[in-house]
Amino acid sequence: MHPVLADLITLLRLERIEDNIFRGESRDIGSPQVFGGQVLGQALSAAQLTVEGRVAHSLHAYFLRRGDINAPIVYEVDRARDGGSFSSRRVVAIQHGRPILNLAASFQVAEEGLEHAAAMPDVPGPGGLEDVTRAAEGKLDRIPMMMRRFLTDARPFEFRPVEPPEFDQPKPRPPVKHVWIRAVDRLPDDRALHQNLLAYVSDYELLGASTLPHGLSFTRGNVIMASLDHALWFHREFRIDEWLLYSMDSPTATGARGFARGQFFTADGRLIASSSQEGLVRVVNPDTVRPRSDPKAQD
Repeated sequence: MHPVLADLITLLRLERIEDNIFRGESRDIGSPQVFGGQVLGQALSAAQLTVEGRVAHSLHAYFLRRGDINAPIVYEVDRARDGGSFSSRRVVAIQHGRPILNLAASFQVAEEGLEHAAAMPDVPGPGGLEDVTRAAEGKLDRIPMMMRRFLTDARPFEFRPVEPPEFDQPKPRPPVKHVWIRAVDRLPDDRALHQNLLAYVSDYELLGASTLPHGLSFTRGNVIMASLDHALWFHREFRIDEWLLYSMDSPTATGARGFARGQFFTADGRLIASSSQEGLVRVVNPDTVRPRSDPKAQD
C-alpha cells in the first residue's frame, strides 16, 4: 500500500487505553493546528470501537478549540444508548485537559426500506481532469506555505477539480464546485475504515464554497477561515478507493459565517453520503493579523 495512505490508516486506528477511552496521534499537513478531518475520523473510529453489528449512518460534531499537532488526543466515549435497531454514542476529544471537539454519532442495524435519491450533477468525469497538484504548477511561489505543502507533499487522496482552481486572482463566481476524490491505493474490504476515511476527507474543500461569490484570495492573507461544526450522513455502502464526486454549494454567508453543503456520488451516479458545515469566514486587514502559534492558548 502507498505509505502515506497506510500512515493515515494507522492514524485512524486508535490505541485503547481502557474501556471507552482511546488515544490518537496527529500528523502535520501544513496547518498550525490539527486538521479537523483527522479529529472527525478519529472520533468516529472511537465510537465504532464501542459498537458491534451496527453501521454508522450519521455524525454531528462541533469544533471547540484548535488541536495541538505535537500532543496526543484522548477520546472519551459515552455509550448513550443501545436500542433494538439504533445505537447512539457521544465522543469528547480532549487535549491538555480541555475538549477540542464534541461528536454525536448514530449507528443502525442493516434493514431494507424505501429507496430514492438525488441525481448526480452532469459534470465531466475524472478521466480527463488534472490533479490539483498539476493545476498549481508554475504558481507555487504565489501560494501560501500551508496550501503549498498541501499541493506538493505526498497525499493519501487524489483531488481532481471539475472547475479549474484560481489560486492567485480569483474572480467572483457562483458558490458551487465539484471535485473528484479517490484514495491513492487499494484498501481492505472494511466498511468502517471507508467511512472513517470519508469523514476525514469530507472536511477538505467544503467551507471554501462559501468564499466563491466574493473572489477572496488566500494569497493576499485577507481571509481567516475555521470550521465551527460538521455533519455527515452515510446513505449507502461505498469504496473510497474508487472515484467519488464531491458536489458542494453554499446557500448563504452572513455574520462572518459561511454555510456549505456537500453530496458524494459514485462514478455511476449513486448518492452515498451528504455533508454540511458552518465555519468562520472573516475578511481582515492582513497587516493587522497576528498569527496564533500556540493551539493551547486559543479559546
